[in-house]
Amino acid sequence: MTDSHLTRRALMRYGAYGAGAAALAGTAASWDRLTGADIPGRDDGSLVVATLGPAYGPEAIRSLQEGFRELHPDIKLRINAVQAVDWSDFFAKILTQVAAGTAPDLVYVATEGVQLFAQRLGVALDAWVRRDAAELKEYFADVHPSLVESMMYEGSLYQLPVEFNAADMYFNRQVLRRAGAGFPPADWTRDDFTTLLRDMKKSSGSRFTPYFWTNRLWGGVVPWLFANDTNLLTESKAPGGQWLWDGFYPAAQRKGRGGGFRWTTPQATHDRVEEVYDYLASLIRDGLCTRPEGGNGQNLIGVFSTGRVGVTPAGGFWAGGLHLAGMRRDGFDVQYFPRWRTQRMQYGAAGYALLRTSKMQDEAWEFIKYAARKDTLTRLFTTNQTTPARRSLLTADRYEKSGPAHWPVFYDTLDRFPDTGPIPAPPQVAEVEQVLLKHTGTALASPRSVRPALRRMQGDLEKAMERDA
Repeated sequence: MTDSHLTRRALMRYGAYGAGAAALAGTAASWDRLTGADIPGRDDGSLVVATLGPAYGPEAIRSLQEGFRELHPDIKLRINAVQAVDWSDFFAKILTQVAAGTAPDLVYVATEGVQLFAQRLGVALDAWVRRDAAELKEYFADVHPSLVESMMYEGSLYQLPVEFNAADMYFNRQVLRRAGAGFPPADWTRDDFTTLLRDMKKSSGSRFTPYFWTNRLWGGVVPWLFANDTNLLTESKAPGGQWLWDGFYPAAQRKGRGGGFRWTTPQATHDRVEEVYDYLASLIRDGLCTRPEGGNGQNLIGVFSTGRVGVTPAGGFWAGGLHLAGMRRDGFDVQYFPRWRTQRMQYGAAGYALLRTSKMQDEAWEFIKYAARKDTLTRLFTTNQTTPARRSLLTADRYEKSGPAHWPVFYDTLDRFPDTGPIPAPPQVAEVEQVLLKHTGTALASPRSVRPALRRMQGDLEKAMERDA
Protein backbone atom coordinates (compact mmCIF):
# COMPACT_ATOMS: atom_id res chain seq x y z
CA MET A 1 0.00 0.00 0.00
CA THR A 2 1.50 3.33 -1.03
CA ASP A 3 0.89 6.68 0.59
CA SER A 4 -1.50 7.81 -2.11
CA HIS A 5 -3.40 4.68 -3.15
CA LEU A 6 -5.20 1.77 -1.53
CA THR A 7 -5.11 -1.63 -3.20
CA ARG A 8 -8.41 -3.42 -3.80
CA ARG A 9 -7.35 -6.11 -1.32
CA ALA A 10 -6.61 -3.49 1.34
CA LEU A 11 -9.91 -1.85 0.57
CA MET A 12 -11.75 -5.08 1.23
CA ARG A 13 -10.32 -5.13 4.73
CA TYR A 14 -12.29 -2.00 5.48
CA GLY A 15 -15.53 -3.94 4.95
CA ALA A 16 -16.25 -3.60 8.65
CA TYR A 17 -17.10 -0.02 7.88
CA GLY A 18 -20.80 -0.16 7.05
CA ALA A 19 -22.11 -2.58 4.47
CA GLY A 20 -19.27 -5.06 4.88
CA ALA A 21 -16.89 -6.89 2.61
CA ALA A 22 -19.61 -8.72 0.72
CA ALA A 23 -21.25 -5.47 -0.28
CA LEU A 24 -17.95 -3.95 -1.38
CA ALA A 25 -17.18 -7.07 -3.40
CA GLY A 26 -20.36 -6.52 -5.39
CA THR A 27 -19.64 -2.98 -6.48
CA ALA A 28 -18.68 -3.70 -10.08
CA ALA A 29 -22.12 -2.95 -11.49
CA SER A 30 -22.29 0.42 -9.76
CA TRP A 31 -18.59 1.34 -9.82
CA ASP A 32 -19.14 4.71 -11.52
CA ARG A 33 -21.71 5.73 -8.95
CA LEU A 34 -19.60 4.64 -5.99
CA THR A 35 -16.45 6.32 -7.25
CA GLY A 36 -18.14 9.48 -8.39
CA ALA A 37 -17.00 8.95 -11.98
CA ASP A 38 -20.51 9.66 -13.26
CA ILE A 39 -20.72 13.10 -11.63
CA PRO A 40 -21.02 15.76 -14.38
CA GLY A 41 -17.97 17.98 -14.54
CA ARG A 42 -16.03 15.64 -12.29
CA ASP A 43 -12.66 16.80 -13.66
CA ASP A 44 -13.46 20.48 -14.18
CA GLY A 45 -10.73 21.70 -11.84
CA SER A 46 -13.00 22.12 -8.84
CA LEU A 47 -11.95 21.67 -5.24
CA VAL A 48 -14.00 18.63 -4.21
CA VAL A 49 -15.23 18.25 -0.64
CA ALA A 50 -16.94 15.05 0.50
CA THR A 51 -19.36 15.17 3.43
CA LEU A 52 -21.62 12.66 5.09
CA GLY A 53 -24.94 13.20 3.33
CA PRO A 54 -27.29 13.24 6.35
CA ALA A 55 -24.99 15.70 8.16
CA TYR A 56 -25.47 18.48 5.64
CA GLY A 57 -28.71 19.18 3.82
CA PRO A 58 -29.04 21.13 0.54
CA GLU A 59 -29.39 24.48 2.32
CA ALA A 60 -26.23 23.92 4.35
CA ILE A 61 -24.28 22.91 1.26
CA ARG A 62 -25.51 25.98 -0.61
CA SER A 63 -24.51 28.19 2.31
CA LEU A 64 -21.01 26.71 2.37
CA GLN A 65 -20.56 27.15 -1.36
CA GLU A 66 -21.85 30.70 -1.54
CA GLY A 67 -19.84 31.89 1.44
CA PHE A 68 -16.63 30.36 0.12
CA ARG A 69 -17.22 31.80 -3.35
CA GLU A 70 -17.44 35.30 -1.86
CA LEU A 71 -14.05 34.90 -0.22
CA HIS A 72 -12.37 32.97 -3.03
CA PRO A 73 -14.07 33.65 -6.36
CA ASP A 74 -11.06 32.15 -8.15
CA ILE A 75 -11.53 28.68 -6.61
CA LYS A 76 -14.25 26.43 -7.99
CA LEU A 77 -15.87 24.42 -5.21
CA ARG A 78 -18.02 21.32 -5.34
CA ILE A 79 -19.43 19.66 -2.23
CA ASN A 80 -20.49 16.05 -2.63
CA ALA A 81 -22.92 14.85 0.03
CA VAL A 82 -22.24 11.12 0.10
CA GLN A 83 -25.31 9.23 1.21
CA ALA A 84 -24.35 6.72 3.89
CA VAL A 85 -25.96 4.99 6.85
CA ASP A 86 -23.36 6.18 9.34
CA TRP A 87 -19.72 7.23 9.61
CA SER A 88 -18.48 3.68 9.00
CA ASP A 89 -20.46 3.36 5.79
CA PHE A 90 -19.30 6.84 4.72
CA PHE A 91 -15.62 6.00 5.24
CA ALA A 92 -16.02 2.80 3.23
CA LYS A 93 -17.42 4.77 0.29
CA ILE A 94 -14.61 7.33 0.46
CA LEU A 95 -12.02 4.54 0.48
CA THR A 96 -13.72 3.08 -2.58
CA GLN A 97 -13.30 6.40 -4.37
CA VAL A 98 -9.65 6.56 -3.37
CA ALA A 99 -9.06 3.06 -4.71
CA ALA A 100 -10.66 4.08 -8.01
CA GLY A 101 -8.48 7.16 -8.39
CA THR A 102 -11.42 9.57 -8.00
CA ALA A 103 -10.73 10.73 -4.47
CA PRO A 104 -12.06 14.09 -3.24
CA ASP A 105 -9.62 16.73 -2.04
CA LEU A 106 -11.17 17.03 1.40
CA VAL A 107 -13.22 14.61 3.49
CA TYR A 108 -15.33 15.42 6.53
CA VAL A 109 -13.96 12.99 9.11
CA ALA A 110 -15.19 12.23 12.63
CA THR A 111 -13.06 10.96 15.52
CA GLU A 112 -13.76 7.40 14.39
CA GLY A 113 -11.63 7.99 11.29
CA VAL A 114 -9.10 10.66 12.28
CA GLN A 115 -6.17 8.32 12.85
CA LEU A 116 -7.11 6.02 9.98
CA PHE A 117 -7.05 8.91 7.52
CA ALA A 118 -4.00 10.55 9.13
CA GLN A 119 -1.94 7.37 8.94
CA ARG A 120 -2.84 6.34 5.40
CA LEU A 121 -4.29 9.22 3.45
CA GLY A 122 -4.05 12.54 5.24
CA VAL A 123 -1.76 15.56 4.99
CA ALA A 124 -0.52 17.21 8.17
CA LEU A 125 -1.60 20.85 8.44
CA ASP A 126 1.41 21.95 10.52
CA ALA A 127 3.14 24.10 7.88
CA TRP A 128 -0.03 26.02 7.00
CA VAL A 129 -0.97 26.50 10.67
CA ARG A 130 2.48 27.94 11.42
CA ARG A 131 2.34 30.20 8.37
CA ASP A 132 -1.13 31.55 9.20
CA ALA A 133 -0.65 31.61 12.98
CA ALA A 134 -1.73 35.24 13.38
CA GLU A 135 -4.97 34.55 11.50
CA LEU A 136 -5.69 31.41 13.52
CA LYS A 137 -5.11 32.77 17.03
CA GLU A 138 -8.75 33.80 17.31
CA TYR A 139 -9.86 30.29 16.28
CA PHE A 140 -7.74 28.40 18.79
CA ALA A 141 -8.68 30.81 21.58
CA ASP A 142 -12.30 29.82 20.97
CA VAL A 143 -11.78 26.02 20.81
CA HIS A 144 -11.05 23.72 23.74
CA PRO A 145 -7.54 22.18 23.51
CA SER A 146 -8.89 18.65 24.01
CA LEU A 147 -10.79 18.89 20.72
CA VAL A 148 -7.65 20.04 18.94
CA GLU A 149 -5.56 17.28 20.53
CA SER A 150 -8.06 14.69 19.30
CA MET A 151 -7.31 15.82 15.74
CA MET A 152 -3.56 15.27 16.16
CA TYR A 153 -1.64 12.15 15.24
CA GLU A 154 1.96 11.48 16.29
CA GLY A 155 2.76 15.14 16.87
CA SER A 156 1.04 16.69 13.85
CA LEU A 157 -2.36 18.31 13.39
CA TYR A 158 -4.55 16.82 10.67
CA GLN A 159 -7.90 18.62 11.11
CA LEU A 160 -9.38 21.75 12.63
CA PRO A 161 -12.37 20.61 14.71
CA VAL A 162 -15.63 22.30 13.76
CA GLU A 163 -18.08 20.29 15.87
CA PHE A 164 -18.23 17.73 18.66
CA ASN A 165 -20.68 15.87 20.85
CA ALA A 166 -20.04 14.60 24.37
CA ALA A 167 -22.09 11.80 25.90
CA ASP A 168 -24.16 13.64 28.51
CA MET A 169 -27.38 12.36 30.10
CA TYR A 170 -30.80 13.43 28.78
CA PHE A 171 -33.91 13.25 30.95
CA ASN A 172 -37.58 13.28 30.09
CA ARG A 173 -39.01 15.91 32.46
CA GLN A 174 -42.44 14.27 32.49
CA VAL A 175 -40.89 11.03 33.74
CA LEU A 176 -38.93 12.87 36.44
CA ARG A 177 -42.14 14.47 37.73
CA ARG A 178 -43.98 11.15 37.60
CA ALA A 179 -41.24 9.60 39.76
CA GLY A 180 -41.29 12.53 42.18
CA ALA A 181 -37.61 13.07 41.44
CA GLY A 182 -35.78 16.36 41.23
CA PHE A 183 -33.27 17.27 38.55
CA PRO A 184 -29.93 15.65 39.51
CA PRO A 185 -27.03 17.89 40.57
CA ALA A 186 -23.86 18.19 38.51
CA ASP A 187 -21.89 16.03 40.96
CA TRP A 188 -24.37 13.17 41.07
CA THR A 189 -22.99 9.62 41.28
CA ARG A 190 -23.54 6.23 39.74
CA ASP A 191 -25.50 5.21 42.86
CA ASP A 192 -27.71 8.31 42.47
CA PHE A 193 -28.29 7.26 38.88
CA THR A 194 -29.32 3.74 39.91
CA THR A 195 -31.71 5.07 42.55
CA LEU A 196 -33.29 7.38 40.00
CA LEU A 197 -33.87 4.48 37.60
CA ARG A 198 -35.55 2.47 40.38
CA ASP A 199 -37.84 5.40 41.23
CA MET A 200 -38.76 5.77 37.57
CA LYS A 201 -39.55 2.08 37.24
CA LYS A 202 -41.79 2.06 40.33
CA SER A 203 -43.85 4.99 39.06
CA SER A 204 -44.32 3.78 35.46
CA GLY A 205 -46.05 1.00 33.57
CA SER A 206 -44.73 -2.24 32.15
CA ARG A 207 -43.96 -0.73 28.73
CA PHE A 208 -41.60 1.81 30.27
CA THR A 209 -37.79 1.56 30.10
CA PRO A 210 -35.91 3.73 32.62
CA TYR A 211 -32.56 3.69 30.75
CA PHE A 212 -31.92 3.10 27.07
CA TRP A 213 -28.58 3.04 25.25
CA THR A 214 -27.27 1.90 21.90
CA ASN A 215 -24.46 -0.57 21.30
CA ARG A 216 -21.85 1.47 19.48
CA LEU A 217 -18.41 3.01 20.02
CA TRP A 218 -19.75 6.49 20.84
CA GLY A 219 -22.18 6.64 23.76
CA GLY A 220 -22.45 2.90 24.33
CA VAL A 221 -20.38 1.20 27.01
CA VAL A 222 -17.43 3.60 26.58
CA PRO A 223 -18.72 6.48 28.77
CA TRP A 224 -19.19 3.99 31.61
CA LEU A 225 -15.62 2.81 31.11
CA PHE A 226 -14.40 6.41 31.30
CA ALA A 227 -16.45 7.03 34.46
CA ASN A 228 -14.83 3.98 36.06
CA ASP A 229 -11.37 5.35 35.19
CA THR A 230 -10.58 2.81 32.48
CA ASN A 231 -10.78 2.34 28.72
CA LEU A 232 -11.14 -0.39 26.13
CA LEU A 233 -7.51 0.12 25.02
CA THR A 234 -4.57 1.46 27.01
CA GLU A 235 -4.53 5.23 26.49
CA SER A 236 -1.45 7.47 26.37
CA LYS A 237 -0.22 10.59 24.59
CA ALA A 238 2.16 10.75 21.63
CA PRO A 239 5.16 13.05 22.10
CA GLY A 240 5.35 16.35 20.28
CA GLY A 241 2.83 19.05 19.58
CA GLN A 242 4.65 21.74 21.57
CA TRP A 243 4.82 23.89 18.46
CA LEU A 244 1.02 24.15 18.59
CA TRP A 245 0.43 24.34 22.34
CA ASP A 246 3.14 26.95 22.95
CA GLY A 247 1.95 29.00 20.02
CA PHE A 248 -1.78 29.12 20.74
CA TYR A 249 -2.66 28.16 24.32
CA PRO A 250 -1.76 29.62 27.73
CA ALA A 251 0.24 27.51 30.16
CA ALA A 252 -2.77 26.29 32.16
CA GLN A 253 -4.56 24.98 29.07
CA ARG A 254 -1.56 23.34 27.43
CA LYS A 255 -0.44 21.48 30.56
CA GLY A 256 -0.41 17.73 29.95
CA ARG A 257 -1.09 18.05 26.24
CA GLY A 258 0.88 16.05 23.70
CA GLY A 259 0.99 15.10 20.07
CA GLY A 260 -2.31 13.26 19.98
CA PHE A 261 -3.85 10.22 21.63
CA ARG A 262 -2.50 6.70 21.40
CA TRP A 263 -4.66 3.64 21.98
CA THR A 264 -2.63 0.45 22.12
CA THR A 265 -2.86 -2.62 24.38
CA PRO A 266 -6.37 -4.12 24.76
CA GLN A 267 -7.55 -4.41 28.37
CA ALA A 268 -11.00 -5.96 28.11
CA THR A 269 -10.24 -8.33 31.00
CA HIS A 270 -9.19 -5.56 33.37
CA ASP A 271 -11.07 -5.65 36.69
CA ARG A 272 -12.58 -2.20 36.13
CA VAL A 273 -13.84 -3.14 32.67
CA GLU A 274 -15.49 -6.21 34.16
CA GLU A 275 -17.02 -4.00 36.88
CA VAL A 276 -18.66 -1.87 34.21
CA TYR A 277 -20.16 -4.84 32.41
CA ASP A 278 -21.31 -6.37 35.70
CA TYR A 279 -23.05 -3.11 36.57
CA LEU A 280 -24.81 -2.85 33.20
CA ALA A 281 -25.80 -6.51 33.45
CA SER A 282 -27.35 -5.81 36.86
CA LEU A 283 -29.43 -2.98 35.38
CA ILE A 284 -30.72 -5.33 32.70
CA ARG A 285 -31.43 -8.06 35.27
CA ASP A 286 -33.45 -5.63 37.41
CA GLY A 287 -35.45 -4.34 34.45
CA LEU A 288 -33.90 -0.87 34.66
CA CYS A 289 -32.66 -0.94 31.08
CA THR A 290 -32.90 -3.14 28.02
CA ARG A 291 -30.03 -4.96 26.38
CA PRO A 292 -28.31 -2.44 24.14
CA GLU A 293 -29.56 -2.19 20.59
CA GLY A 294 -27.45 -1.49 17.53
CA GLY A 295 -27.84 1.53 15.28
CA ASN A 296 -27.49 5.25 15.74
CA GLY A 297 -30.35 5.79 18.18
CA GLN A 298 -32.66 7.64 15.81
CA ASN A 299 -35.49 5.25 16.67
CA LEU A 300 -35.17 6.42 20.28
CA ILE A 301 -36.56 9.91 19.66
CA GLY A 302 -40.14 8.70 19.44
CA VAL A 303 -40.14 6.56 22.58
CA PHE A 304 -38.23 9.19 24.57
CA SER A 305 -40.50 12.07 23.57
CA THR A 306 -43.63 10.10 24.52
CA GLY A 307 -42.30 9.20 27.97
CA ARG A 308 -41.61 5.50 27.40
CA VAL A 309 -37.90 6.06 28.11
CA GLY A 310 -36.66 8.16 31.01
CA VAL A 311 -32.91 8.59 30.56
CA THR A 312 -30.46 8.16 27.68
CA PRO A 313 -26.92 9.31 26.86
CA ALA A 314 -26.70 11.75 23.96
CA GLY A 315 -24.89 14.91 22.86
CA GLY A 316 -25.87 18.39 21.80
CA PHE A 317 -27.15 17.00 18.50
CA TRP A 318 -30.14 15.52 20.31
CA ALA A 319 -31.47 18.91 21.39
CA GLY A 320 -32.05 19.78 17.76
CA GLY A 321 -33.41 16.33 16.98
CA LEU A 322 -35.97 16.40 19.79
CA HIS A 323 -37.03 19.93 18.84
CA LEU A 324 -37.55 18.96 15.19
CA ALA A 325 -39.57 15.95 16.38
CA GLY A 326 -41.94 18.34 18.14
CA MET A 327 -40.80 17.99 21.75
CA ARG A 328 -41.12 21.19 23.81
CA ARG A 329 -37.92 22.68 25.19
CA ASP A 330 -39.21 22.24 28.75
CA GLY A 331 -40.05 18.57 28.10
CA PHE A 332 -36.44 17.43 28.44
CA ASP A 333 -33.16 18.46 30.00
CA VAL A 334 -29.51 17.41 30.15
CA GLN A 335 -26.89 16.84 32.86
CA TYR A 336 -23.31 15.57 32.99
CA PHE A 337 -22.68 11.84 32.97
CA PRO A 338 -22.69 10.58 36.58
CA ARG A 339 -19.51 10.12 38.59
CA TRP A 340 -18.11 6.69 39.39
CA ARG A 341 -14.40 6.58 40.21
CA THR A 342 -14.07 9.71 38.08
CA GLN A 343 -16.39 12.02 36.19
CA ARG A 344 -14.33 11.94 33.04
CA MET A 345 -16.58 11.91 29.99
CA GLN A 346 -16.17 10.97 26.32
CA TYR A 347 -16.83 12.82 23.08
CA GLY A 348 -16.47 12.56 19.34
CA ALA A 349 -15.45 15.48 17.11
CA ALA A 350 -15.24 16.16 13.38
CA GLY A 351 -13.43 18.33 10.86
CA TYR A 352 -12.05 18.30 7.32
CA ALA A 353 -9.11 16.03 6.41
CA LEU A 354 -6.91 16.90 3.42
CA LEU A 355 -6.00 13.90 1.28
CA ARG A 356 -2.49 13.35 -0.09
CA THR A 357 -3.93 12.64 -3.52
CA SER A 358 -5.19 16.23 -3.82
CA LYS A 359 -3.55 18.45 -6.43
CA MET A 360 -5.17 21.52 -4.85
CA GLN A 361 -3.74 21.42 -1.34
CA ASP A 362 -3.28 25.17 -0.89
CA GLU A 363 -6.84 25.77 -2.03
CA ALA A 364 -8.04 23.00 0.28
CA TRP A 365 -6.34 24.71 3.22
CA GLU A 366 -8.27 27.89 2.45
CA PHE A 367 -11.50 25.89 2.67
CA ILE A 368 -10.45 24.32 5.98
CA LYS A 369 -9.91 27.79 7.46
CA TYR A 370 -13.17 29.06 6.00
CA ALA A 371 -15.14 26.09 7.37
CA ALA A 372 -13.85 26.80 10.89
CA ARG A 373 -14.79 30.48 10.88
CA LYS A 374 -17.35 31.68 13.38
CA ASP A 375 -19.64 33.20 10.75
CA THR A 376 -19.51 30.01 8.69
CA LEU A 377 -20.48 27.79 11.61
CA THR A 378 -23.20 30.23 12.67
CA ARG A 379 -24.88 29.83 9.27
CA LEU A 380 -24.26 26.10 9.12
CA PHE A 381 -25.46 24.95 12.55
CA THR A 382 -28.82 26.70 12.76
CA THR A 383 -30.92 23.83 14.10
CA ASN A 384 -28.68 22.66 16.97
CA GLN A 385 -28.00 19.42 15.14
CA THR A 386 -24.57 19.31 16.83
CA THR A 387 -22.35 21.14 19.32
CA PRO A 388 -20.13 23.74 17.63
CA ALA A 389 -16.44 23.41 18.43
CA ARG A 390 -16.29 27.15 18.96
CA ARG A 391 -17.22 27.96 22.54
CA SER A 392 -18.56 31.42 21.70
CA LEU A 393 -21.37 29.94 19.59
CA LEU A 394 -23.05 28.35 22.61
CA THR A 395 -25.38 31.12 23.75
CA ALA A 396 -28.80 31.42 25.37
CA ASP A 397 -30.21 32.68 22.07
CA ARG A 398 -29.12 29.51 20.29
CA TYR A 399 -31.09 27.29 22.69
CA GLU A 400 -34.00 29.63 23.39
CA LYS A 401 -36.38 27.74 21.11
CA SER A 402 -34.97 24.22 21.12
CA GLY A 403 -33.72 23.92 24.70
CA PRO A 404 -32.68 22.34 26.96
CA ALA A 405 -32.59 24.60 30.01
CA HIS A 406 -29.15 23.32 31.06
CA TRP A 407 -27.60 23.84 27.61
CA PRO A 408 -24.26 25.10 29.09
CA VAL A 409 -23.58 21.45 29.98
CA PHE A 410 -22.67 20.77 26.36
CA TYR A 411 -19.46 22.81 26.35
CA ASP A 412 -18.90 22.74 30.11
CA THR A 413 -18.38 18.99 29.76
CA LEU A 414 -14.98 20.04 28.39
CA ASP A 415 -14.40 23.19 30.41
CA ARG A 416 -15.34 21.76 33.83
CA PHE A 417 -13.81 18.32 33.18
CA PRO A 418 -10.64 18.99 31.15
CA ASP A 419 -9.59 15.32 31.20
CA THR A 420 -12.69 14.44 29.14
CA GLY A 421 -11.38 12.72 26.03
CA PRO A 422 -12.23 11.20 22.66
CA ILE A 423 -13.60 7.73 22.12
CA PRO A 424 -10.82 5.16 21.54
CA ALA A 425 -10.27 5.19 17.78
CA PRO A 426 -6.87 3.87 16.63
CA PRO A 427 -6.16 3.34 12.92
CA GLN A 428 -7.60 -0.18 13.35
CA VAL A 429 -10.89 1.37 14.53
CA ALA A 430 -13.08 -0.59 12.10
CA GLU A 431 -12.09 -3.95 13.53
CA VAL A 432 -11.95 -2.66 17.10
CA GLU A 433 -15.50 -1.35 16.87
CA GLN A 434 -16.86 -4.58 15.42
CA VAL A 435 -15.21 -6.61 18.19
CA LEU A 436 -16.65 -4.28 20.84
CA LEU A 437 -20.18 -4.43 19.46
CA LYS A 438 -20.17 -8.19 19.01
CA HIS A 439 -18.89 -9.12 22.44
CA THR A 440 -20.81 -6.41 24.32
CA GLY A 441 -24.04 -7.94 23.08
CA THR A 442 -22.87 -11.40 24.16
CA ALA A 443 -21.55 -10.22 27.53
CA LEU A 444 -24.88 -8.73 28.51
CA ALA A 445 -26.97 -11.73 27.49
CA SER A 446 -26.90 -12.85 31.14
CA PRO A 447 -24.90 -12.06 34.29
CA ARG A 448 -22.86 -15.25 33.83
CA SER A 449 -21.92 -14.24 30.27
CA VAL A 450 -19.77 -11.26 31.25
CA ARG A 451 -16.43 -12.85 32.10
CA PRO A 452 -16.21 -15.38 29.22
CA ALA A 453 -17.37 -12.74 26.72
CA LEU A 454 -14.71 -10.30 27.90
CA ARG A 455 -12.04 -13.00 27.55
CA ARG A 456 -13.11 -13.55 23.95
CA MET A 457 -13.22 -9.80 23.39
CA GLN A 458 -9.66 -9.51 24.69
CA GLY A 459 -8.41 -12.16 22.27
CA ASP A 460 -10.15 -10.60 19.28
CA LEU A 461 -8.95 -7.12 20.19
CA GLU A 462 -5.37 -8.37 20.43
CA LYS A 463 -5.65 -9.84 16.94
CA ALA A 464 -7.19 -6.61 15.60
CA MET A 465 -4.50 -4.40 17.11
CA GLU A 466 -1.70 -6.64 15.80
CA ARG A 467 -2.85 -6.06 12.25
CA ASP A 468 -1.58 -3.12 10.25
CA ALA A 469 -4.46 -0.69 9.80
